[in-house]
Amino acid sequence: MTEVRAKAGSRRGESLLAERFALFAECLLTGVWIAVASLPLVTYPAAFAAGARHLGRRVRHQGGGCREFAADFRSAVRGGWLVGLAGWAALAAVWTNVQAVRAGLPGGPAAGAVAVSALIGAAVAVLRAAALWQPGRSWRPLLAAAGRRTVLDPAGSFLIVGGLAVVALSAWYVAPLAVPVLGAVAAAAVAVEERYRHR
Repeated sequence: MTEVRAKAGSRRGESLLAERFALFAECLLTGVWIAVASLPLVTYPAAFAAGARHLGRRVRHQGGGCREFAADFRSAVRGGWLVGLAGWAALAAVWTNVQAVRAGLPGGPAAGAVAVSALIGAAVAVLRAAALWQPGRSWRPLLAAAGRRTVLDPAGSFLIVGGLAVVALSAWYVAPLAVPVLGAVAAAAVAVEERYRHR
């Protein structure tokens, strides 16, 4: 009897390990989809939203694949491209600020630190909004609510910042590694939002 229980427990352990490995592999594949969908540059919020929806379906054991990802992306990009454009404008403003700091602008280091922190906070808010996006939902209220959660849930926001840091380091050392890691960032945003919802 004990032997039967041990075998059943071993099978459950193997099944759980296989399921977690499959989810990890799905995250990497989703990262590739996100990277391809982000090629037009202003579509990255929509790409992350579609990736987050795909991973959410995978966790809930629902069907879904590349077609569903593409359908979600087409729906999310309708308003999401404006969010992407605003993100690039914010990045350009911060870059200009950093150049002014390097030129020796008085009070520049403090202003540069504030600008970079604000940019990181905005990136986290966009990812948190993308994690909760649903077809038919407007990006504006999603971003407003995500901005509040970014401040009110610093631990969750820090986890997403860690994911972004992994992407940046991957790109710095071996650029192709940054592509699949994007899926892990989307998964982190989904997990952080689930954690916040259960709190």
